[in-house]
Amino acid sequence: MYLIVIAWLYVTLMMSVAEATSSNGTVLGAGITFVLYGLLPMGIVIYILGTPSRKKALKAREQAEQAAYDAEQAAARQASLSSVPPDAGSEAAAATQEAVVAAVRKEP
Repeated sequence: MYLIVIAWLYVTLMMSVAEATSSNGTVLGAGITFVLYGLLPMGIVIYILGTPSRKKALKAREQAEQAAYDAEQAAARQASLSSVPPDAGSEAAAATQEAVVAAVRKEP
């Protein structure tokens, strides 16, 4: 892909040099020729052809962030389960739920 871009930029550079050195050409015209025939179209081509790799990198980054989040949540869940001892039925103790409810109740 980059070989074609380099070759096209070389061709437009030679067009610019020919325009700058011709008897009725100008350096300004050569610069405009190089930018409008060379840099601008090749920038667009590189952007379009690079889209799949950008999407792949974005997807990989999102998956890595999701995996890190999932590991963090699993560690937090494991830490919360290990801090409260299970009751006789091998289930999590209800002490944490009673503490929340007790704070909401009105005292008679």
